[in-house]
Amino acid sequence: MTTETSPFSPLAWDKGARNYTLIAGPCSAESEEQTLAIARALQAQGLRYYRASLWKPRTRPGGFEGVGYSGLPWLQRVQDELGLQVMTEVATTAHIEAVLAAGIRHIWIGARTTSSPFAMAELADALQGVEDVSVLVKNPINPDINLWEGALLRLQQAGVRNVGAIHRGFSTYGESYYRNSPIWQIPIELKLRHPELSIIVDPSHIGGKRGLIEPIARTALELHFDGLMIETHHSPDCALSDAEQQITPEALADILERLGQLPDEAQSSPELDQWRQQINTIDEQILRLLSERQQVSGRIGDYKHERHLCILQPERYRQLMRSRIALGQDLGLNREFVHDLYSRIHEESVRLQQQQ
Repeated sequence: MTTETSPFSPLAWDKGARNYTLIAGPCSAESEEQTLAIARALQAQGLRYYRASLWKPRTRPGGFEGVGYSGLPWLQRVQDELGLQVMTEVATTAHIEAVLAAGIRHIWIGARTTSSPFAMAELADALQGVEDVSVLVKNPINPDINLWEGALLRLQQAGVRNVGAIHRGFSTYGESYYRNSPIWQIPIELKLRHPELSIIVDPSHIGGKRGLIEPIARTALELHFDGLMIETHHSPDCALSDAEQQITPEALADILERLGQLPDEAQSSPELDQWRQQINTIDEQILRLLSERQQVSGRIGDYKHERHLCILQPERYRQLMRSRIALGQDLGLNREFVHDLYSRIHEESVRLQQQQ
């Protein structure tokens, strides 16, 4: 669903360097001492928004699943004694009631909860009429922009004024360079649909490794997203959850200093204008060729329909993919890019032939 005017208002975050919001803190609040020690270290760096999860149900049982309600007083101390704005994850109406009763007014909804319209409807009902709360919604586990958008709209329609999104990447099957693939085109499309929607990027969950936090954060800022959520722990190797993707406050400070050296945005110039016009011309040619290809696919569909032939020809598809990938690589194109492009083109061709 595309909206001409976004129903969302920009969240009133305090912006930091290069006009972006920073949220940092441990994956989980593990003890009162740990929670406060990390908060003090981050406060000393000027942090305003502190994150820590209390409920951590894992994919498989048996591991650390959070301290639960007993950690609420720790987060209250962070707010009352250090003046930080605390944020934590909620997944049930009972969580919402307890968090609001503790005076916490910044919450987020996790990827697994976002994936369930039933759960989102219950949480939206629980937040009905609560005006002084900010809610960030993580993308669903699988790359479904409509499911993500629907979760956000449920909250907005329930009267929650301050609604934003967190991009934490999408699950993939098998081995992957990232813990959760960023698939940047999905949050970019969400921003196009709703320009006023604040989108925070979570490099920790996308990368899953400390070494990937900085390059992912750099990409997020260069793509003009609104902020970063980075998991920070005073002793990451000893963390009870997601140890590999947490960094120390000192490492966070170093990353932020380097991110402050991002290149300036490109301004218009005769050279840029000329190259952009070339791209416009090439894009028009590409679209015209795709239209011609669709017309040929339609004629093939008519032919198969008249002769009762199967639409999908697996061996032909395999040959097509091999030849297109090989040609693309010869032309200097990325293999995965060509594969994904022709997968979508072939999918559209099959759809057209089914309509014949």
